Amino acid sequence: MLDTLLQVLASHDGLAQPAQVITRHTLREGRLPLRILLAEDNLVNQKLASRLLENQGHMVVVASDGAQALGTLQKQRFDLVLMDAQMPVMDGFECTAAIRRLEENTRAHIPIIAMTAHAMVGDRQRCLQAGMDGYIAKPVHAHELFETIETVLAHVEKGAEEQTSPVIHG
Repeated sequence: MLDTLLQVLASHDGLAQPAQVITRHTLREGRLPLRILLAEDNLVNQKLASRLLENQGHMVVVASDGAQALGTLQKQRFDLVLMDAQMPVMDGFECTAAIRRLEENTRAHIPIIAMTAHAMVGDRQRCLQAGMDGYIAKPVHAHELFETIETVLAHVEKGAEEQTSPVIHG
């Protein structure tokens, strides 16, 4: 809603103008590029997700395992993490738990969306109970990816650090 208000106010210059229809699409187009950490060990999935995100104007940094993702998060600021559940060294569940422990000291909250080949109901619940904010089953479809990102970010922008109804696609 804030994006809508800002877009309406920014377009108002005191002159009568035709009304502009504000839709989810126009809000998405007006969103600033995101800094996204992609924690994914599969090279093909890295390239596919990176290309989809970069084509939308986002900046993507890739981490090949959870330990690398955690180290990168401690050095750089990101708007969102796309987290594979199964990775070598440190899996997505361990990494998410470590991120959430770090956040206890900072009161910050970075949205984490699980991207996993696990598509059973129990696996979804496991991702969400691990502290992830959303869930996407692989293979990832572009429209589901962008819809999930928008929905998760909307929840966070509304102060959803305490939100208990995560977003699930799959």
